[in-house]
Amino acid sequence: SGLSRLWWRLPGAQKPRVAGAVDFGGARWVEASPSNYRRADRPDDYRIDRVVVHVTQGSYASAVKVFQDPGHGAATHYIVRKDGHVTQMIRELDVAFHAGNRGYNERSVGIEHEGFVDDASSFTDAMYAASARLTARICARYGIPVDREHIIGHVEVPGADHTDPGRHWDWDRYIRLVRAVPATRT
Repeated sequence: SGLSRLWWRLPGAQKPRVAGAVDFGGARWVEASPSNYRRADRPDDYRIDRVVVHVTQGSYASAVKVFQDPGHGAATHYIVRKDGHVTQMIRELDVAFHAGNRGYNERSVGIEHEGFVDDASSFTDAMYAASARLTARICARYGIPVDREHIIGHVEVPGADHTDPGRHWDWDRYIRLVRAVPATRT
């Protein structure tokens, strides 16, 4: 019945969650500190209409460690390693503290990429391919247009003081790769 599907919309109720479940097939689940995100019921609470591209300014291992630190106050939904491995740290239905702007946090999915903004070798073919598949799935799931207005760098978030993904991130290539992924919501 309709009521059985809507019970979780009652004040104080939450959508059912499965421990360790991921939103992107093939991703590994490593939970971020709950201090670095807010539980939500997106896209019901907040419409998701952006993907924000980040760069770790360090290694994959250091990013995981930082995102698990409750004192850090920030984390992204995903981290993509140089070898193309994808780790999910926060469910897409939750609000990650990643953009430095509350409104953008509420309306976007954040994807961190292992490496350094000033090192072009950080951005490998495997990383671009895996990140493009991830972004394509996110865009399909939420009806996000695949363009530079909706897939943005952290540097483009209003009020942000970051420079990532930096001048070596190949936006034309990335958008081409995202568009080339067969459309599917899973």
